[in-house]
Amino acid sequence: MKQNELKQSVGIKAVDFIQEGMTVGLGTGSTVYYLVEELGRRVQEKQLQVQCVSTSQRTWDQACALGITMKPLQEVSTIDLTIDGADEIDPDFQGIKGGGAAHTYEKIVAVNSRKNIWIVDESKLVDQLGAFGLPVEVLPFGAQQLFQRFQAEGLQPKLRLDDQQDPVHTDSQNYVFDLELGTIKHPHLLAQWLEEQAGVVEQGLFLDLVNTVIIGTDQGPKIISDIR
Repeated sequence: MKQNELKQSVGIKAVDFIQEGMTVGLGTGSTVYYLVEELGRRVQEKQLQVQCVSTSQRTWDQACALGITMKPLQEVSTIDLTIDGADEIDPDFQGIKGGGAAHTYEKIVAVNSRKNIWIVDESKLVDQLGAFGLPVEVLPFGAQQLFQRFQAEGLQPKLRLDDQQDPVHTDSQNYVFDLELGTIKHPHLLAQWLEEQAGVVEQGLFLDLVNTVIIGTDQGPKIISDIR
């Protein structure tokens, strides 16, 4: 199967976990796109009653166009389930997210959810995190000084640029540094250090958060549940 077909298969499968009356967090990215499309179909054709919060403006816009009831995060008391993609997942089910520059909103929604599901194709499974550049959202004020600090620590930061070679801005109008680390031997220690740096808004290590992973394979979606 082609990669997009694998993504579509897990996106559709994940909607089976959404039950009537749930408040659902919708992630961001190319795999989540198929999730939202299928959820919209079931809302319209099967009258599935749910309300959702979004981790990005683009997911919000897609969901609204499909007739899915959307709520701002501050208007919901609990999130029953959040479904999102991931850029890397290691054997301990720790992950890196932020390829779409939405990891701050994604993490806020994830930590406020009762359960989290990640949907990925099998190319996202790695033996060790780090081949995918670790996204770090930073404030524009003082960004140059923070960039130099990361350089001094050997973290090999790169300012993320768009196709016009302008800095990518998050939904909060911040910058993204991608740390080209190769491997991350101690993800918890790195996450703690990054969070202590003034000017860092959020980093893309998602640790000890996921409960279920749905993996797209040529044999069909593979579900690994009750991880935590």
